[in-house]
Amino acid sequence: MRGRVVVLLALISCAEPRPASRPPNIILILADDLGYADVGCFGARGVRTPHLDRLAREGTRFTDFYVSQAVCTASRAALLTGCYPNRVGLQGALNHTSTTGIHEDEVLLSELFKSRGYATAVYGKWHLGSHPKFWPLRHGFDEFLGLPYSNDNGPLHPVVRDIPPLPLIEGEAVVERDPDQAQFTKRFTDRAVDFIGRNKGRPFFLYLPHVMPHVPIFASAAFRGKSEGGLYGDVIEELDWGVGQVLRAVARHGLEGDTLVIFLSDNGPFLSYGSHAGSARPLREGKLTTWDGGVRVPCLMRWPGRIPAGRSCDEPLMTIDFYPTLAGLIGSACGAVDGKDVWPVLAGEAKSPQEAYFFYSGEELQAVRSGVWKLHFPHDYLSPAEPPGRDGKPANFANLKPESIRQSGIRGIASRHGYEVRRTEVALYNLREDVGENRNVADRHPDIVRRLEGFAEKARADLGDALTGRKGAGLRPYMTK
Repeated sequence: MRGRVVVLLALISCAEPRPASRPPNIILILADDLGYADVGCFGARGVRTPHLDRLAREGTRFTDFYVSQAVCTASRAALLTGCYPNRVGLQGALNHTSTTGIHEDEVLLSELFKSRGYATAVYGKWHLGSHPKFWPLRHGFDEFLGLPYSNDNGPLHPVVRDIPPLPLIEGEAVVERDPDQAQFTKRFTDRAVDFIGRNKGRPFFLYLPHVMPHVPIFASAAFRGKSEGGLYGDVIEELDWGVGQVLRAVARHGLEGDTLVIFLSDNGPFLSYGSHAGSARPLREGKLTTWDGGVRVPCLMRWPGRIPAGRSCDEPLMTIDFYPTLAGLIGSACGAVDGKDVWPVLAGEAKSPQEAYFFYSGEELQAVRSGVWKLHFPHDYLSPAEPPGRDGKPANFANLKPESIRQSGIRGIASRHGYEVRRTEVALYNLREDVGENRNVADRHPDIVRRLEGFAEKARADLGDALTGRKGAGLRPYMTK
């Protein structure tokens, strides 16, 4: 039944709805593979991001903000459902051959907004299913222009050959094949600005999941060669320009006091692509890992008069918390989700209500964070190979062999994208004292290890864990075409 509510012990229901005096507009801007240190106010070097820096001055910079998994589909599934992606069966990253997608019974954020009379639109990368039954217009969005999956899932893939043309979709029609990727940021920004103007008289939810800076990276002619950071820097400066265009549209229509603007990345940087990838400095590793460089992302929020200006917040938060928080702001009840209403944290009035956050890679529970502590369980992980990637090719590109590219699992990913497979054993880190996860203090704090292991056991019982052979009791069915 559409809109079912699944009640499980590990889930919480959304808090009592508490709408603002006027239902707020929500603009959710998502970059793809943007690194923690790729924004000026997070320490970027050689890249100018004046509009994102303005968001930080006029709003709050969230320094300990997490995504649920360090890969595209899983990250987006958590963002739009309020649940860990394992719960809804969307781990990893879908592609043109995938037969699964978001279940029709899952009520996405867009559907919550639609039920409250909002205009809704998404411009950019969808990535919750490749077949029309999974597409945005079937899940609460009025408008869609974008890609069904990542921009490397086509003839421009740097390693894999014979992928069909990349489709650009408007509504539910393919309007172009292999579109000019240098125009993506501008096209999606222009649509977003137009949408704001057309809907200025009613509340709206605008979801802008940009394609860039996921490889292959492109900048339009107006930005190529303009930054000190090479092509990657050009791409970031164009994304920043796009944010500025959206902010100008909000101001032009007198909507600043009624609009919550959120900016973040879907995961950390694709480090093996070297000069075409960003930086997670000072965090460890990047995309595809559960180290903080993969799952901790730059996050900015602005809502004049409601979210404090010029503030930095180091409370741990995660994308799963958006769903119940935004539901509360628009006066919508919602079903059982893994996230919690963190509006008091956003407003600067409270600590995070979450006891712990869990970090999966696929179906493996690899780490848990509680307060300042993060515990890693024994697992293999990916680290960029040598020599580093250049000019759109992954690390160690000259040594990649066709037979290894076709491997499955973590070694297949390593082969395709220029990584080495490394391993960690049990490791505990105090992230306030050791943000780079370099000093394992597990032997000095066995009590904290036991406490975090207790949280993990509950997650294993509920969501499963391939590392320990556990099957979760709280998993929902995923959907096939």
